Amino acid sequence: MAEIKAHEFASLSRGGRISYPIALIFGPDRGLVAERGTEIANNSGVDLKDDFSVVRMDASELSGDPGRLIDEANSVSLFGGDRLIWIRNAGAEKGLVDALKVLAGTDLPSTRIIIEAGDLKKSSPLRKLVAETRTAVGVPCYADDPRAVQALIDEELKSAGLSIASDARARLTSMLGGDRLASRGELRKLALYCHGNGQVTEEDVIAAIGDVASLSVDDAVDAVLGGDLRKLDMALDRIEKSKLSVFLVLRGLMSQFLLMDLMRAEMENDGRQLNAVMQGRGRAIHFKRKPIFEKALRNWSLELIRKEIKRFEDAIFETRNKPAIEFALARIALMRTCLISARLSGGPRFMQG
Repeated sequence: MAEIKAHEFASLSRGGRISYPIALIFGPDRGLVAERGTEIANNSGVDLKDDFSVVRMDASELSGDPGRLIDEANSVSLFGGDRLIWIRNAGAEKGLVDALKVLAGTDLPSTRIIIEAGDLKKSSPLRKLVAETRTAVGVPCYADDPRAVQALIDEELKSAGLSIASDARARLTSMLGGDRLASRGELRKLALYCHGNGQVTEEDVIAAIGDVASLSVDDAVDAVLGGDLRKLDMALDRIEKSKLSVFLVLRGLMSQFLLMDLMRAEMENDGRQLNAVMQGRGRAIHFKRKPIFEKALRNWSLELIRKEIKRFEDAIFETRNKPAIEFALARIALMRTCLISARLSGGPRFMQG
C-alpha cells in the first residue's frame, strides 16, 4: 500500500478510511506520530480501556522474540471482539520486520496493528515492507509547515472561544511547528492565559509563551536574511543556552526561503515588481520584519534561492541523523547562508549588534 500524504490524513481519518490491518506511523515529529497513532487507535473500534483487547509493547521487546507478535496477532480476545496491538519506538528491529513479513501474508480479520516509529528512510526494511504490503498503510509525520500550524492555531483557539489578531498570529506561527504535541501544549497554555479576553494579542503571545529563547529564533532568521554574522552568533548562543531546539531556526529559515522562491519566481518569470509581489504574497509577513525580507528578496536570485533550499533540506536531514552534533551542524549551515546574504548585500557585517 502506498503511503498517505501528510495533507490527506485528516480527511481520511475523519472518514474512517484508514482501516488497514497494519498501520505504520513514522517521522521526525514524535509528537505528531503519537497523536496520529492515538487517532487511528480511537477509530479502530477497539475499547482502549479494555486490557484484554489492547496489547501495548515496545518494539525492543520483539528483538529476540518475533514470535510474540505473531502469537498476539492470532490470539482471540477473552470476551470476543476486535483486538489492537500497539507497538511504540520502532526503528530497525529485525524481530519486528520478521514478524510482520509473516503477518503480511495472513488474514487478520479481528486484529489491528499500529506501529509508531521514528524517522525512517525509504530504504529502511520496515518502511519498505509496509509499502509493499497491500494490507498495510504508511503514515509519514513531518514537522508542521506554516499552513498546518495555522490550522492547529485555529483548532485550539476556536475550541477555547478565542480569536487572534493578525500580528499575534504571525508571531505565534514563528514559534510553533517543531513538535505537534509541544505546539498543542503551548497553544493550550496561551488559551488558558487569555481565558475570558475574547481575542489573543501579540502581547499575550509574548507574555504567555514568548520567552527570550523563542524570540531569538526570529532574531537568528532575520540575521541570516540580513547577512549579520554577529547578530546570528548572539542569537544562536542564546538558543543553545536555553536548550531550545535549533531545528526551529532551520524550519523558520526554510519557510522564508520557500516563500522567497514563490515571490522571486513571479518577479523573474512573470515580470512583476517587488512592491506588487510584497502586496500579494508578502501580506502575512510581520511588518517589523518586512524591510529585512524585502532586501533579501531583492538580493537573492531564483537560482540561488533554489540551491539554498536544497542545502537546507540536506542540513535538516543531517542534523536529524546526527543528534549528538545537531547544533554544530546547524550553526555551520546557518553561518554559510548568512555569509552568502552578506556577500549579496555588499560584504559581511561582523560588527553590527
